[in-house]
Amino acid sequence: MKYNHILVRFGELALKGKNRSYFEKQLLQNMKMTLKGFPLLSYKRTYGRIVVELNGQAHEPVVAKIKSIFGIHSFSLALKVENDVDDMKRGALEVLKSHEAKVRTFKISTKRAYKPFPIDSQKLNHLIGGYVLSNTEDITVDVHNPDLDIRVEVRETATYITSGTYAGAGGLPVGTSGKVLLMLSGGIDSPVAGYLTMKRGAKIEAIHFHSPPYTNERAKQKVIDLAKTLTKFGCTIKLHLVPFTDIQQHLHKEAPSNYQMTLMRRMMLRISERIAQERGILAIATGESLGQVASQTLHSMHTINEVTNLPIIRPLVTMDKLEVIEIAKQIDTYETSILPYEDCCTIFLPTDSKTRPKREKANKYEQYLQVEHYINDAVSRTETVLITNESKQNKLDELF
Repeated sequence: MKYNHILVRFGELALKGKNRSYFEKQLLQNMKMTLKGFPLLSYKRTYGRIVVELNGQAHEPVVAKIKSIFGIHSFSLALKVENDVDDMKRGALEVLKSHEAKVRTFKISTKRAYKPFPIDSQKLNHLIGGYVLSNTEDITVDVHNPDLDIRVEVRETATYITSGTYAGAGGLPVGTSGKVLLMLSGGIDSPVAGYLTMKRGAKIEAIHFHSPPYTNERAKQKVIDLAKTLTKFGCTIKLHLVPFTDIQQHLHKEAPSNYQMTLMRRMMLRISERIAQERGILAIATGESLGQVASQTLHSMHTINEVTNLPIIRPLVTMDKLEVIEIAKQIDTYETSILPYEDCCTIFLPTDSKTRPKREKANKYEQYLQVEHYINDAVSRTETVLITNESKQNKLDELF
C-alpha cells in the first residue's frame, strides 16, 4: 500500500477566531516555501487541515521537512478515497494489511467532519470494522488499547484514512507575529533564542557584531552557518554584520574597565535599535539568561535597557545552561556554536565587570564618549547578507 497524501493538523491556530484564515494562509505559504524542492506536491487548504497530495513523490524526505515547520500540531500519512462506504472499507483494510505483520488488535475511529454525510461516525465504525474483521484472520477489535488505530476522516470532497501520527513543531507560523531582530553572537544561546522566537510566529532578521582583525573570517562564517541552520525553521534570514572594532577600542581607551561591558552592550542595543527602525522591526531578541554572566543580572539588564524603547525578548531568561544545550542539540546548532572562534564579546573582556551597574554612572561615563559618532559610523558600514537554506554556502560577498 502506498500513501498518496499527507494530512496536516493545526494546534493553536484553531483558537484564532476571526484571524484563523490569516494564520492558515501564512502556514500554507511557509509550507510551500519549505517544500519547494518537491515540485510534484500539490496543496489544498480545508477547514482545520492542509492536505498535501504526493503525486508520486516519496513521502520520507517530505516528512522530514514538515517536522520543522512551525504552526503544525501533527500530521499523518493518508490514503485518500471517495466518500463511499465501500471505498472506505477497502481503504481501511489496505491500511491494516500494510501493518499486518505486527498487528493483532485494531480499532476504527471515524470522524465525520462533513456532517451532511448520511451515515454517522458510530455506524461507520461498525461497518468498516466489520468488513476488516471478515477479511482478516487472527485479528480482533480492541477499542481501549489497540495495536493499530485506523482513523477515518470524512471531509466534504473525500475521505482520508490514516494509521499513525507524527508530532509537528508546534507554535505559530513564522510571519504571523511581525519581525524581530535577533542579536546573534555565535555562541550556544542566541541561536536557541532565535529558534524559540520563530516558534512564536516571529520572522527574524539577525545582527552580529564582529571586530576584525581580532575576530577572523571563520568567526563570521560560523555566524552565517548558524543563521543558515535557523532558516530551515523560517525560510530566509537577513543577517546584518556590524563592524565593532573601533567602538571596542574607544571604550577600552576611554571608559573605566568595570563599566566597559555595560557600555559595550548599551552601544550594541543602540545600533540594533537603529537598524531595527530602518527595517520596520518592532522588537529585539537576545540569548540572555538571568544571572548567567555579569551582563545578565537584573541590575545589568535594567541599566543596559535604558538606551532603547524597543521590547527586548529573552526566550531563555528562565532556563539553565543544560536546558539550552539540549535544545541546541535538537536543532543542530550546538556543534557549530562550540567551534573555537572568538566573537567580539570575548575581545577586550575586562575581569572586573560590574554585576550591579547603575544607570546614572553609565550615563556619566558616556558623556566623555563619542557615542553618536561611533554609532553612525558602525551603522553606515554595516553589511547585510541574505541567508537561505538552498545554496551550499552563503558567501560574504552576496550583499544587497
